[in-house]
Amino acid sequence: MTATGQHPAAVIDTVEGAPQPGRPHPGGPLAPRPDAGRGARYAAAALVLALTLAVGFFAGRAGTAAGPYRPAAVGAGAHTNHGPGGLEVSRDGWTLALDTPDLRADRPGELVFRITDPAGTTLTTFQKNHERRMHLVLVGRDLTGYQHVHPEMSPDGTWRVMVTPTAPGPLRAIADFWPTGAPAGVTLGVDVPVPGRYAATPLVEPEETVVVDDYTITLDGGLRAGESNQVLVWLGRDGRPVPDLQRHLGAYGHLVALRQGDLAYLHVHPAAASQPSSVVAFGVTVPSAGTYRLFFEFRHLDEVRVAAFTVVV
Repeated sequence: MTATGQHPAAVIDTVEGAPQPGRPHPGGPLAPRPDAGRGARYAAAALVLALTLAVGFFAGRAGTAAGPYRPAAVGAGAHTNHGPGGLEVSRDGWTLALDTPDLRADRPGELVFRITDPAGTTLTTFQKNHERRMHLVLVGRDLTGYQHVHPEMSPDGTWRVMVTPTAPGPLRAIADFWPTGAPAGVTLGVDVPVPGRYAATPLVEPEETVVVDDYTITLDGGLRAGESNQVLVWLGRDGRPVPDLQRHLGAYGHLVALRQGDLAYLHVHPAAASQPSSVVAFGVTVPSAGTYRLFFEFRHLDEVRVAAFTVVV
């Protein structure tokens, strides 16, 4: 696998939207080196994760006598992957009803919507999922302008959040929620018009390492369609690992994967960790071959940042 890397007015928690992918990291302990390479990184990961993760992780990719790297199974402490969602405005009787006709590029605007049940009644009861009753991901059809926000619900079941689209064009709104009493969570999607002259931004080429502010983030691992894959995200700052990540929505990192073309959505959470580490492990299952944009969210020094990677499967 190869990879790359407005603050919306959400009520409690926001994620920095669409930081520009950075340059390859010129050095530091987390960058690939001729004398270390991936095999050394995975050896280090085994030591770190043995101390910090609730599940074991052992890997080797150097082509030693033990054989080539194979993704290990992620244990019960890991978040179970959602199947690809966000492709439909209505599914299993649940419907995403958009009450905002459009938004304006580079202007704050209120996005208003409701979730209706199979009888057409506006739903007012949701159970918390990853510390929130509603997760809303906004992204352009060209996979730019990513935002992850958490709207507020009025007593009548209307959800509201202030957002600022970064450019004209169709803006995909993906609502991830769990109706009270439902057997599983639901993910629905709808396009929000943003008038103006639209010019799609070409997708960033795959790179393993990106820089966001002064953080170096490296995505490492292999993805095969239809299989459970283990992916590592390494974090460095000023040439040193970042061992003191803060919990963000109950975990030390989150990963949202969107498939180019139809924006099929996967929300992945890391293996359970008893303490923070500079390495975050994910179990990821992508539904098909294709090109994906992966958005890694992490919290450090009381600020949430996003690193974006392009991955070709």
